Amino acid sequence: MSLERISIELRERLAHLGFGAPVSCTYNPLDYAWVPHAEYLRRFGRGPREIVFLGMNPGPWGMMQTGIPFGDVEMVRDWLGITGPVSRPAVELPSRAVTGFSCHRREISGSRFWGWARASFGTPERFFASFFVVNYCPLCFFSADGSNLTPDRLPGPMRDSLFSHCDPALRAMVGILQPRLVIGIGRFAEGRARQALDGFPLAVGGAAHPSGANPRASRDWGGQMNATLQKLGVAITRIPL
Repeated sequence: MSLERISIELRERLAHLGFGAPVSCTYNPLDYAWVPHAEYLRRFGRGPREIVFLGMNPGPWGMMQTGIPFGDVEMVRDWLGITGPVSRPAVELPSRAVTGFSCHRREISGSRFWGWARASFGTPERFFASFFVVNYCPLCFFSADGSNLTPDRLPGPMRDSLFSHCDPALRAMVGILQPRLVIGIGRFAEGRARQALDGFPLAVGGAAHPSGANPRASRDWGGQMNATLQKLGVAITRIPL
């Protein structure tokens, strides 16, 4: 089993799920942005990783456009060095258009997260020597007016159905990556990691989400992340150079 195979199987299973109100439309970047997503997995997801960062689901100007977790276009293209063809969702809201690497909007979460990684490690190779980044859920959810609906805002039965597919995929990925620590970015991701990975021989921690909707994140989010890692026993100076 590989990370690519797990992602393909998750994509196929989620394609059979139905979502009712308040969800009007769902996008799956593992479908229309598969080429850059697969490149990310192939280049950076080989072999065990000491620490896995777990995000929630794609942002409208990030992974929804590029297929990469926290996938701010500029960071993905210019720092990670990944580009590739991105098509369109089968059903697309005009207010939530997918333009792929032509998107000019910045994803604040992604620019902060990968900006911290670049400032701390210099090159993607140094960062990925010990870390990997995945999202718990690959789907984007939108209401009829185009409002972004995060998984925690879905009605209970829809959440349960979603979790029944995302939990096993997370467990399978962790089984391959074999981290000693999984860090949920935001409370939702931390909670899902604790529940889905209960019984695994690893620790689970949490970090503040770099979202623009999080007032704390605007005050030196990178410094907050460094402090969080220190509390969790991760010393950046020990990362292989």
